[in-house]
Amino acid sequence: MNHLSFLAVDLGATSGRVICGSLINDKLVLEEIHKFPNVLVSIHGNFYWDIFQLFAHIKNGLILAARKNIRPVSIGIDTWGVDFVFIGEDGSLMGLPLAYRNYTQKENTESFAKHLPIDELYAKTGIQTMDFNTIFQLYALQLRHSSQLNSSKKLLFMPDAISYLLTEKQIMEYTIASTSQLLDPVEKDLNAELLNLIGIKRSQFPSKMVFSGHVVGMLTKELVLETGLDEIPVVAVGGHDTASAVVAVPATNSHFAYLSSGTWSLMGIEVAQPIINSRSQQANFTNEGGVDGTIRFLKNITGMWILEQCRKEWDVNFSYSYSELISMSQEASPFQFLFDPDDSVFSNPASMTQAIVTYCQATGQGEPTTVGEFVRSIFESLALKYKYVFNLLQSFASFPIEKLHIIGGGSRNSFLNQLTANALGVEVEAGPAEATAIGNIMIQAKTAGHFDTLQEIRTFIRASTTIETFLPQDKEKWQLAYKQFVERCQLSDEC
Repeated sequence: MNHLSFLAVDLGATSGRVICGSLINDKLVLEEIHKFPNVLVSIHGNFYWDIFQLFAHIKNGLILAARKNIRPVSIGIDTWGVDFVFIGEDGSLMGLPLAYRNYTQKENTESFAKHLPIDELYAKTGIQTMDFNTIFQLYALQLRHSSQLNSSKKLLFMPDAISYLLTEKQIMEYTIASTSQLLDPVEKDLNAELLNLIGIKRSQFPSKMVFSGHVVGMLTKELVLETGLDEIPVVAVGGHDTASAVVAVPATNSHFAYLSSGTWSLMGIEVAQPIINSRSQQANFTNEGGVDGTIRFLKNITGMWILEQCRKEWDVNFSYSYSELISMSQEASPFQFLFDPDDSVFSNPASMTQAIVTYCQATGQGEPTTVGEFVRSIFESLALKYKYVFNLLQSFASFPIEKLHIIGGGSRNSFLNQLTANALGVEVEAGPAEATAIGNIMIQAKTAGHFDTLQEIRTFIRASTTIETFLPQDKEKWQLAYKQFVERCQLSDEC
């Protein structure tokens, strides 16, 4: 395989990056070209994304790539979900796009439910109801008689808006559209009844739904001159960052579950058809679009958010590295303090350590006192919650789940990975950590004709990256701990 390079634009809710991925001698080599902040702008009580600043940073990344003499085959964009940009009659962006953080209250969801019960909404979309989903954002804007909404010609989801700025071509990519809770997961297009319910016309979106691998258009001549790059195509990858990340799961067959591990964790399986029934709704699973028209049947779990918030408190007195925190947790006694990471008390408390203490006291466990005890309680509680969700997944899957693949930044935490293997009782493989960027790049490579199937991509990634394996240990101890966890957290272990 010749030396081929691709550029991935990976935008997260707090930062963004332009990354070059090169296929060299049948190996993937990554290089971070440009990293930049993504800072919410607060104006008159509303939060906005500064898409113009983001675009300026992206252009800088392209300029830096050209200066490094990188000649990419194509460019791909992935972002967070649900948010969108209004485009005016003349094709210009109608100001800064609103951020999902404006919609964290239930008022819009509860008002919407008067028109369509939430269980019926789930039946139509298979998407987990969250107050900031696109459908509720648009509903709220209608109620407020939004001038942007009323005057706009088109609505573009965030990665599609970036593609538009690069190419002047408007698309709607499947995986990002699926996060809106407006998509019919069987027909794979926007649901006309739901659009009508919130007063939105289908014509306000791009006419055609496109899938990963679609060539959006060529880099504009203006950008070619400004950046120094060639006139190269922009490719629709998994526009939703998790969709791109799942592409990078280095699985050898389809009998796996994945855990995208970071501040938040997403555990799921890849299926051909959505799983939508009363059980999946009650268990709060979601059916999001995946690459090649697949479905990502998954559940959101609080991830390293709890530890990150505790670190902020500890940093006032002493700044601990992750390796120091892990070392102290390994010295603490196991299974002293267990809690449900998804309990509402941990969503955004004034003090995360106090929230843990309060929870443990209320459940008759005493309270952690040392940093090591706090960290161990977080890791063990996460591992046991992963076990709970894994069991639920197995009850829905039509195949035996033989292995859990941990991808994303959390895959670097070997101690938590081992605890997770112990809790689940199955083999765990960790890596790659840069799953989103890798998946983005691999979809571009497939579009360029260098891979034929998703499995071929995964086989290449497995051979090209470092994978760490963790086998279950202490089976009986973890079975007992899981029983205690379910009882203390008052979880319904349906499996």
